Amino acid sequence: MNRFDFTPYRRSMVGFDRLFDLLESQARQNSGDNYPPFNIERKGSDSYRITLAVAGFKPEELDITAQQNLLVIQGRKREDETAKGDFLHVGIATRGFERRFELADFVRVEKADLADGLLTIDLLREVPEAMKPKKISLGQKTLDVVENDAPRADAA
Repeated sequence: MNRFDFTPYRRSMVGFDRLFDLLESQARQNSGDNYPPFNIERKGSDSYRITLAVAGFKPEELDITAQQNLLVIQGRKREDETAKGDFLHVGIATRGFERRFELADFVRVEKADLADGLLTIDLLREVPEAMKPKKISLGQKTLDVVENDAPRADAA
């Protein structure tokens, strides 16, 4: 397994420990099972799509859970359907799976669809107005106005 060394970046980038930990854990995770295969694509500047190949799974056998900064997709086949027939060759996977995707801050699931054996999950990044970058002009004084019902000491 090729392991990328993040040590030089850890020394020069302050506050990114969580990011480097995620990258290293993802590298360890990806070295194992790669089922089901998936694509991640950028649809726009703030929109993304994850597509998983889940042939043979019905909508009721899939579970999608979005938590803060984490998207978990699980597939569980019912046992009564997997044991049907006398197969000479089994090439279509029927095993259960769990896929985890770390999401950046303010990324939410917009919609999910299942068609033609592909599960598509559209994601949208919405940064709150208070968190967006603001232009600061030089030489201007900004005052924060705070309203208070208590009487002021200089008011007499």
